[in-house]
Amino acid sequence: MGRELKRVLLEALVVAAIGLAFALLANLVSPRGLSLTRNYFPGSGTTHGKIDGVANSNFNAAAPATNGAGQSAQEAVAVRLKEKGLQPIDGREAMQLFRDPQYALELIVFIDARDDRHYAEGHIPGAYQFDRYYPEKHLPAVLPACLNATKIVVYCSGGNCEDSEFAALTLKDAGALLERIVVYAGGMTEWAAKGLPIEVGGRNSGNMRPANP
Repeated sequence: MGRELKRVLLEALVVAAIGLAFALLANLVSPRGLSLTRNYFPGSGTTHGKIDGVANSNFNAAAPATNGAGQSAQEAVAVRLKEKGLQPIDGREAMQLFRDPQYALELIVFIDARDDRHYAEGHIPGAYQFDRYYPEKHLPAVLPACLNATKIVVYCSGGNCEDSEFAALTLKDAGALLERIVVYAGGMTEWAAKGLPIEVGGRNSGNMRPANP
């Protein structure tokens, strides 16, 4: 009786071992197989401030990337502009161009692509208005300035506003050189938020809203 039981148990162990071997082999060759070294339950494997052998500080350091909504939006705008063959610039670059001595000589021009109301309420000082919905109204004044300029900065409200992009492409089609055109992606919203000077009324009206302290 005892020998028979041992024989049955031994055969069961052999069958189990063979089955395990085949299972491991099948898992290894299958593209959907499970990783035997991966921790599928990281919460239960957290010990001494580590998760899967990685320090908690390093793990949490990656978290802010998911919270950078503003940065991600800016990157999306930059990608969209580049897909249209346009070069984006940020607020720092826009400010540098605004303060460049060539701006006073109109070798650098700023183009505001918003409508009459928004332009009159406040625009970058000295910027030309070019409402892209009424190009025939603005081209006689704007196009000669663009053809003479070495850098053309087009902006609108910024963010999801695409008026600056369409205005830039319209100016290109009218004869302005694409390599001289840049789009200030932050637009008037960012400019105002930075407390930079704003001109009210018409272009060169002299009615200035000073920068915030």
